[in-house]
Amino acid sequence: MGQRAGKRNMHQGGVYFDYSLLFIVIFMLCFGLVMLYSASYYESAMEYGDSGYYLKKQLLSTVLGFGVMIVVIRLNYEWFNKPAMALLAFSGSVLLILMVLSPLGIERNGARRWINLGMSVQPSEVAKLGLIVFMAFFINRNSKRLKKAKVFFTGLAYTIIIAGLVAVVTSNLSSAIVIAGIGAIMLFVSCPRIIYFVEIAGMGVAAVVVAIIAEPYRLERFNVWLNPQAYPNDGGYQTMQSLYALGSGGLFGKGLGKGIQKLGYIPEAQNDMIFTVICEELGLIGGIAVILLFIFLIWRFMIVANNARDLFGSMLVVGVMAHIALQVVMNIAVVTNAMPNTGVTLPFVSYGGSSTLCLLAEIGLVLSVSKRIRFE
Repeated sequence: MGQRAGKRNMHQGGVYFDYSLLFIVIFMLCFGLVMLYSASYYESAMEYGDSGYYLKKQLLSTVLGFGVMIVVIRLNYEWFNKPAMALLAFSGSVLLILMVLSPLGIERNGARRWINLGMSVQPSEVAKLGLIVFMAFFINRNSKRLKKAKVFFTGLAYTIIIAGLVAVVTSNLSSAIVIAGIGAIMLFVSCPRIIYFVEIAGMGVAAVVVAIIAEPYRLERFNVWLNPQAYPNDGGYQTMQSLYALGSGGLFGKGLGKGIQKLGYIPEAQNDMIFTVICEELGLIGGIAVILLFIFLIWRFMIVANNARDLFGSMLVVGVMAHIALQVVMNIAVVTNAMPNTGVTLPFVSYGGSSTLCLLAEIGLVLSVSKRIRFE
C-alpha cells in the first residue's frame, strides 16, 4: 500500500517526496490562522486594542517555522544520526527546562513555563523534538539489543528524565504525559514486548496519580471533570462553556466568525479550547472534517515510516506521528470533557509560537526522510 501510494509522489528516477503531506500541512496552517483570528479577535481588541494581535504573532511564528522546515528538508536527516547530535538533543532539552528556574524564566497566569531568549520559548515544546531525535538515535544504535530488559528500560529512563523534569520544573503535567507517551510509543514500535508495556502502564498510572495528589489544583481539575456543574467559579466554568459551544453549533454551525462563546465566555479561546470555536462556527461537520484531516496526516506519516530507507528515519517519523496523535486526542478529549483539563494545544491550529516552530521542524524531518525514499 505504501509503495502504491508513493508512486504518485515520485520525482523522475523513482525518488519519492510526499507532496500530499506537505500540502495538508500548508492547508492546516492556513486553516489554523483563519480560526485563530476568529477565536481571538475579541480578546485581542479588549486586551491590546488590536483585533489582529494574536494573528500577527502567530503569522510570524508560522513564517519562521516554515523557513526552518525548508532548511530541515534540505538537510539529510542522517546528519542527526550521530552521537554528538543525540547528546545535544538530550542535554539541550534538559538545559532549556532547567533555565526556567533561572532569571530568564517567565511567569504567566501563575505558571512559570517559558524562558526569554530574545523571544518567548517554551522548553517543553523543544524537549518533545529533542526527545524524538535522541530516542531515534538510541533505538537505531541498540536495535538488536532492545529485547533485553536492561537496554529497553535504559531508553525508558531517558524518556522519564525529560518528562519528569517538565512535570517538576514547569509543573506542566500535560506536556510531561505527551513526552512520556512519545518515548513509550517509539519503544513499543521498535520492540513490542507486551510485558514491558504492562509494567510501563502500571508505572505511568502510578506516576500520574502521585502527581495529581501532590498538587491540589490537579486534584481539583479531576473533581471538576467528574462534576463540572459543581465548580461554576473554577475550572467547571470553562468546561461548561466549552460544552455549550459544542452543542450550540449544531450540524453546520453558526457560520465563520459568528460564534458567541469566544466573546469573553471561554478564557483564551485561541489556545487549548480552539476546537470549541471550530465546532460552534463550523458545526459537527467542521469538527469531523478537522479530525479527518489529522487522520489523513497520520496516515501519511505511516506511509513514510513504512518506506523509510533505515530504522533511524522510520523512528523519527514514528516519534513525530506519536507527538501529533497524542496532542490531537488529548486536546479533543479535554474539549469534549472526555478527560480532565490538561492544557494541551491542537497542533497547527492553536496559538503558540514555540509549538508552531517545533512542529514545523518535525514536519521538516519527516519530509527529509520521505525525500530519500527510493523505489525500484
